[in-house]
Amino acid sequence: MKRLIELLEEIKEDVDFENTKDLIDGGILDSFDILQIISSLNDEYDISIPASEIVPKNFNSAEALWAMVQRLQEEG
Repeated sequence: MKRLIELLEEIKEDVDFENTKDLIDGGILDSFDILQIISSLNDEYDISIPASEIVPKNFNSAEALWAMVQRLQEEG
């Protein structure tokens, strides 16, 4: 999870990813940020995020992103 936070901070450094729970719903991340996050996660964790997973509930917090990464790695 620590590495995930680092990746997120590289994309958007002025956000408190450890405590923010409304990254999408609060308008903190835009579509370009999401594309960057998807690309970083795919590369870092050797996963492929399908379109069906690109929904607000998976991107609203670092915890939700981490849960998605772990699920996709298990399904691998």
